[in-house]
Amino acid sequence: MKKIANWVTCVVLALAATPAVSVAQVRINDPGRVVERQAENRANRKIDQAVDKGLDSVEEGIGNLFKKKEKKGAETQSKPGEQPVNANSNADNDPAGNGDAATTDTAAKPGKSTLKSYSKFDFIPGEKIVAIEDFSQDAVGDFPAKWNTNSSGEIVTIEGTEGKWLMLGPEGVFHPEFITALPENFTLEFNLATTTEFSFYSGYLRTVIAEVAAPAKEFTNWKGFDGGKKNGLEIALHPNNAGGTQGLAAFNVFGEDGSSLMKNEKSIPAFHTPDHNVVKVSVWRQKTRLRVYVDDYKVWDLPRAFDATRKYNFIAFSNQGYHEEANRYFVSNLRLAVGAPDTRSKLITEGKFSTTGIHFDVNSATIKPESYGTLKEIAAVLTENAGVKVKIIGHTDSDGDDAANLVLSQKRSEAVRAALSSDFGIDGSRMETDGKGEVEPAAPNTTAEGKAGNRRVEFVKM
Repeated sequence: MKKIANWVTCVVLALAATPAVSVAQVRINDPGRVVERQAENRANRKIDQAVDKGLDSVEEGIGNLFKKKEKKGAETQSKPGEQPVNANSNADNDPAGNGDAATTDTAAKPGKSTLKSYSKFDFIPGEKIVAIEDFSQDAVGDFPAKWNTNSSGEIVTIEGTEGKWLMLGPEGVFHPEFITALPENFTLEFNLATTTEFSFYSGYLRTVIAEVAAPAKEFTNWKGFDGGKKNGLEIALHPNNAGGTQGLAAFNVFGEDGSSLMKNEKSIPAFHTPDHNVVKVSVWRQKTRLRVYVDDYKVWDLPRAFDATRKYNFIAFSNQGYHEEANRYFVSNLRLAVGAPDTRSKLITEGKFSTTGIHFDVNSATIKPESYGTLKEIAAVLTENAGVKVKIIGHTDSDGDDAANLVLSQKRSEAVRAALSSDFGIDGSRMETDGKGEVEPAAPNTTAEGKAGNRRVEFVKM
């Protein structure tokens, strides 16, 4: 037994020094619990090769496994096991990445997507935010308090990303119990990440939307391939196909008897490459119609995917089938909004339109590319009504310094004006800008949903 224990210790050190862990783009910042556990599960089949590779660089392996990442700029030191915190960022309370406690703009990363690169992205978030999940209330290492599962999972942080993530355990169902109703018009957004080493033979990550009589008891029915699955649909995503050059997407609608009424499988752009392990997934329901996007790529646009007679009340994530322990999915920044945006009538007939669908980088007035659909819709209204002039007003939540939030809101309104002019051809003389900071909240700043609703841009007809 002592010899086996020594072998496992060597495997942990070796894996820390191998490229599969040390250069992974998705790396967990709680290695003491996660990497050791994964290494032990793989020890029986990888002892010999891991020991050979690891013993040559044991010192380096120890450093890579347990060394805290060096902070830059004004970041503060975190306690062991906690996520790194930026002194000027309220990202934990900001799933859209619109941190309002800003002082200066952040520079765009090399190769970062731009508005123009999202020119085919027509997704528009729902009008009213009803649920935000950024796991800010949960401790690293815990399973989130507002979720249920028949598997395992824990909150982690990922190097190079903001905020916290739920690392899903193997072969289970993960149900956010705070979502209890889904109207005929809603949007669901979340970030999805994978470990860099991900086998084609591990299962899909399935997003389930269904009508369930007793969600607290019946959510486990969506784990296996047989039985229980009815009155709902699955949107399944996998980071790579057999060749590893593309991702995979599958779709399945289940009837009342559990039979498959509609299904489809297709290749999608890869999101499992050394520099692209995190994607934004956007789901849009309009009555019976379903649109699904992975980043800017529209995967499906199905006119009759939803059953108009169903009262959908259930969302879950499921990773079905054989799933290797080392292959993990991570979800974060879940955002549920309801209502179909009515840009045209509200801006033209009511004289005002407010949107939370224009997102900005943290501590910045740089517009995120996924805002393209919302901006395109606003530009269409202004193009169709050439005589209309508007005032663009930025708003923030109450986090951070009042004066800094006022400046930030002004800069963001100016950025929106510039984008509408340069990217959509709207005459700049038709648009004025203003910023109100935090002084005119649309909702109390006491919840994540309220804060997200207050980070908005208003368009007022002049």
